[in-house]
Amino acid sequence: METNDIDTCKLLYNTERVKLFVPEYGRNVQKMVEYLKTIEDRDKRNEQARAIIKVMEILNPSVHLQEDFEHKLWDHLYIISGFDLDVDSPYPAPAPESLHERPQVVPIKKKPIKANHYGRNIESIIDLIAEKEDGETKTAMIRSLAIYMRQQYLIWNKDTVADETIFQDIEKLSEGRIKVPEGLQLGRVDSGINFSRPGMNGSKNNRNRQKNNQKNFRKK
Repeated sequence: METNDIDTCKLLYNTERVKLFVPEYGRNVQKMVEYLKTIEDRDKRNEQARAIIKVMEILNPSVHLQEDFEHKLWDHLYIISGFDLDVDSPYPAPAPESLHERPQVVPIKKKPIKANHYGRNIESIIDLIAEKEDGETKTAMIRSLAIYMRQQYLIWNKDTVADETIFQDIEKLSEGRIKVPEGLQLGRVDSGINFSRPGMNGSKNNRNRQKNNQKNFRKK
């Protein structure tokens, strides 16, 4: 309870208290910092500031997961004080404006997906295969890719698809960097296989069916 609460014996709700600047440290730490600002002796004030930093470190152990966590703790101390603190900190005091700065946008270079039903990972795999030299290894990779693409195609289109269609998609998505070898065959699709879209197979039976489908593909 606050001092004036003891005199009036009145319940005081948190909404009526002074706002916490950094809530994870609690109200007692904020009271320590307020008292710290009243200490006139500079050496004593510095000593108490370091003691409060230790308390903050104990109360917020997750801060250790951050790089340069001690710097972070001193920044929090200044923030709790309302940026009104004169101590000898090992780090420069943060500017009040820093609280309102928007985080920098992380640059992400992403091209539009050329075929949504295949996904972005397919394009990355195609780029990888395109760099390989022609030969048995590359042919095997193309065949494995085509089988997977056929599976993705059937999941989203719910229809039959010719091998030539998949081969054409591979060459189109690779922008001509991959040429599917003549005579390449993928094998037939078992008529008993049921392709389901992600999130649409909640029952245990459907999950088991998907496992069986994958086994069938490996046998092809």
